[in-house]
Amino acid sequence: MAKTVLITGATAGFGKALAEKFAANGYRIIITGRRLDRLEQLQKELISTYQTEVVSCCFDVRDRAKTFEAIQLLPESWQAVDVLINNAGLAAGRDYADEASLDDWDTMIDTNVKGLLYVTKAVLPFMIKRKQGHIINIGSTAAKEVYEKGNIYCATKSAVEAISKGLRIDLLRHKIKVTAIHPGAAETEFSLVRFKGDAEQAAKVYEGYQSLTAEDVAEVAFYTTTLPPHVCINDLVVTCTAQANSIYVYKG
Repeated sequence: MAKTVLITGATAGFGKALAEKFAANGYRIIITGRRLDRLEQLQKELISTYQTEVVSCCFDVRDRAKTFEAIQLLPESWQAVDVLINNAGLAAGRDYADEASLDDWDTMIDTNVKGLLYVTKAVLPFMIKRKQGHIINIGSTAAKEVYEKGNIYCATKSAVEAISKGLRIDLLRHKIKVTAIHPGAAETEFSLVRFKGDAEQAAKVYEGYQSLTAEDVAEVAFYTTTLPPHVCINDLVVTCTAQANSIYVYKG
């Protein structure tokens, strides 16, 4: 049977590119997201383009009950998840800490940290039962260096890094791999969400240099799953050539 990957936040950006990359390589795909219309459209595209099996689950990872319900209700034939990619995440606002919105902070913590934990906890029994599996957590270079007005977003991605390390240790006895991938600047709808729909401000983030694309990140994530069973990439930072870290970008 073909391997199965479960991807959260699959309706756009990294998630969509990840679904396409794994489908192109023969995986069965479980896609999740909050936007039902986009999920259904992506499901149709993946089946049509790659002739693979696809299941879509519409839920918000912030909702613990619905997250567990959706994953536990997967048909038994789909519960053998080989790869879980915790991709769902976002940045909301870019403000000084004393001026930031508490609602933005709650949204980032509930999505980037608690949502990742809920999905992981729900999927782990499937992997533990089979004594195999690979969890890939999409972090950020923001986990490595804190920058001005990054405050809670950086904190949530630092948490993803720490959670990944903890899972790697705790799951050794179950032979489960855990990989944290930390992308730098990548031109997706990420900045549009961060700046709350201000397309002009979002576009300025990527002016003057060639940023990463969602496909670049998907390529790297897929590579980590192609290694021999005894090899695990624990932590990986990926930037474009023009970017050194979350602070330094050369535009010119």
